[in-house]
Amino acid sequence: MRQQSILARLLASAALTAILAAGLGGCQTMSDVTGSLSPKATATPDSDPRRAVEVTGERYRADPKNAEAALAYGQALRAAGQRSQAAALLEQATLAHPGDKALLAGYGRALADNGNFQQAFDILSRAHSPDNPDWRILSVQGTALDQLGRHDEARGYYASALKIMPDEPSVLSNLGLSYVLSKDLPKAEEILRRAYASARADARVRQNLALVVGLRGHFAEAESIVKADLPADEAAANVAYLKQMLSRKDNPGGGAGKIPVASLNRPD
Repeated sequence: MRQQSILARLLASAALTAILAAGLGGCQTMSDVTGSLSPKATATPDSDPRRAVEVTGERYRADPKNAEAALAYGQALRAAGQRSQAAALLEQATLAHPGDKALLAGYGRALADNGNFQQAFDILSRAHSPDNPDWRILSVQGTALDQLGRHDEARGYYASALKIMPDEPSVLSNLGLSYVLSKDLPKAEEILRRAYASARADARVRQNLALVVGLRGHFAEAESIVKADLPADEAAANVAYLKQMLSRKDNPGGGAGKIPVASLNRPD
């Protein structure tokens, strides 16, 4: 009973809502996210973010008018946590290439990284068209609206994305977390279980489901979800993080990190 009351207070608190919103902004701790606004524009095969910044930066500086090079560099900067630099770079690139939808998508995502959600939504609206919608961008637009507290509108965008890509787990995960933000945990769990059941679901979706299951008080099941298909050391680390997120009873506003959101608007 005491655990349930703690969870209820956490869910009702502005602190938890703020953390959830921060997660929606794309600051994942345990893992990154699925999907891609511009799948052809990869930064580098090197998995080291700093190395990626070096490689793509050199390419960009050698040919700053190259839209693909600018996009790859911007993505590398974002992956390395240099979000303001990424937004500034991609803004300049979109000014030089105003019709490049991949650049607009990347710029919109960078704006969302920096908390400029209304501007991000507006830019992303230019990154595709009603006659050729992109489900990934629709999903990201939904997350921007969720950040702005416009949950019903956000869910309309997720619904449109799901019409194009039925049962896509990353979109379902976004939708589930939208219900977390509006404090409808049963609905959130229902949708996240749908996402988790997909063969395309990854660890990010699993973490979101575990979080919601834990918030509903089912701690043993939450731990088992977190541990699924993971090496022992990684499973232990993730369980520790889950417990950290669920035990903020003494200091709910103090730096426990951000909820590991699966794909709320970090698409690449």
